[in-house]
Amino acid sequence: MKLQLRDYPRIAIFVGLIAALGLLPAVYFFPGVPLTAQTLGVMLAGLILGKYRGTLAVLLFEVLVLAGLPLLAGGRGGFSVFVGPTSGFLFGWLAGTWALGLIYENRVKIAEGFKLITALLLGGIVVVYAFGLGWLAVAANFNLLPGAEETLTFFLTWIWVFVAWDLGKIIVSVLVFYGIKAAYPRALAN
Repeated sequence: MKLQLRDYPRIAIFVGLIAALGLLPAVYFFPGVPLTAQTLGVMLAGLILGKYRGTLAVLLFEVLVLAGLPLLAGGRGGFSVFVGPTSGFLFGWLAGTWALGLIYENRVKIAEGFKLITALLLGGIVVVYAFGLGWLAVAANFNLLPGAEETLTFFLTWIWVFVAWDLGKIIVSVLVFYGIKAAYPRALAN
């Protein structure tokens, strides 16, 4: 896919949006795993920019974080965030943005609202959580084998807090998407 001149500022806007959402304070319900607003920017990047440009925006953001800029919620940045217990979520952002854009851009003839919600649920939550929780389970050495009911109960108790938070971000994403579509439809991925 070849980028056009108008794609560069659009990508930069989403890098800035994801960074700006990191200024909102993180809330810690589970030790070391923050509730942040930054996934909202990731979701919107996939919807508005599409799978290629959206993933590129998230990748550029993460390169800036890797370079040491404190752009993640709580002023975190640097190499350590890519090897810590929550690093799976950062890799999940990339895969989730791609999946979200791919699902939404699919030419299947179904209602736009249904496709939008499906893309957000699968790309914005399921894919991101698969990477994030998979890595967290490894990093935290969770024992999810039979007989580890205490760990599993703890995990399942807290996961609903994160899911509820992300469902709220899906609602905001839908409202922002339709607002942009109504006001400036050319801003959406072609």
